[in-house]
Amino acid sequence: THSLQYLYTVNLQSTAVGLVNGEQFVYYDRNIRKMIPKTEWMKKIEGDDPRYWETETQYMKEWQEKLRVFEDLAKQRFNHTKGTHTLQWMYGCVHDVTTGGYHQYGYDGEDFISLNLRTGSWTAVNDKVKSLINDWDRKGAEATHWKIFLETDCLKLLKKFVSYGRESLERKVPPEVSVFQKHSSPSPEVVCLATGFFPKALTITWQKDGEDVHENVELRETLPNQDGSFQKRNILKVPAEELQKHTYTCVVQHSSLEKELVREVPKGGGSDGGSDGAPIAVIAGVIVALLVLAAVVAGIVFWKKKNSGFKPVPPKP
Repeated sequence: THSLQYLYTVNLQSTAVGLVNGEQFVYYDRNIRKMIPKTEWMKKIEGDDPRYWETETQYMKEWQEKLRVFEDLAKQRFNHTKGTHTLQWMYGCVHDVTTGGYHQYGYDGEDFISLNLRTGSWTAVNDKVKSLINDWDRKGAEATHWKIFLETDCLKLLKKFVSYGRESLERKVPPEVSVFQKHSSPSPEVVCLATGFFPKALTITWQKDGEDVHENVELRETLPNQDGSFQKRNILKVPAEELQKHTYTCVVQHSSLEKELVREVPKGGGSDGGSDGAPIAVIAGVIVALLVLAAVVAGIVFWKKKNSGFKPVPPKP
């Protein structure tokens, strides 16, 4: 499975990020006002198109203006004349056994408008937004353009980018897994952290005496590491006496592993590595991941809905 995703945000400062298979490969540097590559393999495109970055930068600037006009329309429609508001734009495509695409707008962190690829028309969350669509795309030209783009050109772009970065994008790196306890009230937390893995898809589950545990479990979002790998954590809240009475294990599954990786929660506290609490390397990794994530989505307010299956991508005229 390969995916191409783009995220655009308009507020006081505009940002844009492009990702292939969840890995950032381009972004808009608002300090120098240019689109620039974030991977070595993406620089190969200059051999095919020496003016690629110049064209992408101009394209980004044009869309900044279009999105600001759209944002102003939304503010007028919602009577938001004061304060700071954020418009988000996400679009992209996926190539698997089947193909698919998506194109969505969000406003102040909420779903706003989405494109129905089957009908080639916009779907609005309420009547006010429907009215906004009528002002913005009365004849449906934008919807038609994006339906065609997502079903054709987007997939061509994805295949091109994958051809440049295949060795990197299709690599398989196994996770390093640590289990450690956080002694917080009212109930201790046990953290299972997998880091350094690639590709992005990975599952972490908990078991108690060999049986799956689903209650009092908090599965966190997958975060990027500075080296292009990923990390993910799953937190289990469990009374200290339960940890003494029963055997709790963290189970990790990843495409790089021949079989699932199991780590047992130590009954004496500390971590599975024998240290008290999270290893220093793990703590450093978390900090780096958070900083990288902040850089990736600088200024981007993600949709609040949990089922964020949509993925973003850049349009071509």
